[in-house]
Amino acid sequence: MATETSVNESIAAVAEPEPEPAPELPPPAPPPTLSEAIAGGKLLLEVRGRYEGVDQKKTAVLTRNGEAFTVRTRLGWETADWRGLKGLIEFEDVRQIGPEHYAVNVPGALTPPLNGADKARYPIINDPDVTELNRLQLTWTPSTALAVTAGRQRILIDDQRFVGNVGWRQDEQTFDAARADLAFGRFKATYAYVTHVNRVLGEMKDWDSDSHLLNATWSPAEALRLQGFVYALDFQNSAANSSITKGLKASGKTWVGLFQVAYNATYAVQSDYRGNTPAYDLDYWGADAAGTFDIYTAKVSWESLEGNGTRGFTTPLATTHAFQGWSDAFVQPLGGNKGFVDGIEDLNFSLNVKPRFRAAYFFNADILVRYHDFDAQRTGADLGREWDIQAQAAITPKLSVAVKYADFEREAFVPPGSAAPPPSRTKVWFTLEYKL
Repeated sequence: MATETSVNESIAAVAEPEPEPAPELPPPAPPPTLSEAIAGGKLLLEVRGRYEGVDQKKTAVLTRNGEAFTVRTRLGWETADWRGLKGLIEFEDVRQIGPEHYAVNVPGALTPPLNGADKARYPIINDPDVTELNRLQLTWTPSTALAVTAGRQRILIDDQRFVGNVGWRQDEQTFDAARADLAFGRFKATYAYVTHVNRVLGEMKDWDSDSHLLNATWSPAEALRLQGFVYALDFQNSAANSSITKGLKASGKTWVGLFQVAYNATYAVQSDYRGNTPAYDLDYWGADAAGTFDIYTAKVSWESLEGNGTRGFTTPLATTHAFQGWSDAFVQPLGGNKGFVDGIEDLNFSLNVKPRFRAAYFFNADILVRYHDFDAQRTGADLGREWDIQAQAAITPKLSVAVKYADFEREAFVPPGSAAPPPSRTKVWFTLEYKL
């Protein structure tokens, strides 16, 4: 019996195959060298052609309608990641095509236009011929919680109500700054120290800066997002625009049946900073509510920018074209940012439709209609009203087209003691834009 067992064990030992050695894994790829990261980056290319026409109420000086055909070209390179670092360089060129039937100037300024005193007979279209370094930045991302960017860069904070790139104009606003973005779970914060503001009028009207931008956000739920912000602005060659603005904002969105509802409520107070201007304190209130059903979004919005009869609440670094009407009627000589000495109350209603129609060379259509009613915050005087309409669509994944219209009609009469509203104007734009 023992012999039989030994024979069986011997047979099993012979039959059992030897285990194959585990395959050797290839060694991990070495990290890219600096030259490989540069060569492995991506090309940045944008071309935007635009026609803008302006019909503004005529005066003894302003006697003609304005029109501009301009082409903006951006060309740059962004590197791939190298040990947490990325570099970016981008140049921008804006060229007028055809006759220069428009003025380039700080809106509201009494000085001759920057493109020649003879252009004062035309309305302002602030797209000057310019070739400049638009961005030159280095970004370090040591972890998912921190990103640090230094150099000439684009800074967009929240909805750009206080800090943005004025992307509507052909010459983009960028910032020479050091910036840190932090993210820890539901908490996010952005801080930037700005030394120079590269504004939309070219280098002659740039601002030297010693400014601090801070925005912190906590998002406990989709229905509630809380922000606190401080924007301390000090401009050596534009003291009148220096200010400090502190504020709070609550926003969120949720579903109510088949409707998605979104809201926003903002309060801010603005005052003089570092003795650059006479002492003042002005308030800002803003609120909106929007409801979306299927392809339709309806929105009601209200903003109140306080004015004291001498100065109004302003947002010198904002993308102001998106607020107080696309006609940009309410501008101040203080750098051209929007505001009004008696303050502005803007009640507006909008309807946005995204049609489902889709063709080979026409898709992702978007139609927006908005109506504004403007009153003076300090006196309650009726200032005027404005209609804004825009239709845009994609022709190809990289080429889009947009048509835009704005019509501001000022109130003919305001009571004594109220500042006169800006003149009536109508503007139209046609834009073709290619993005690689």
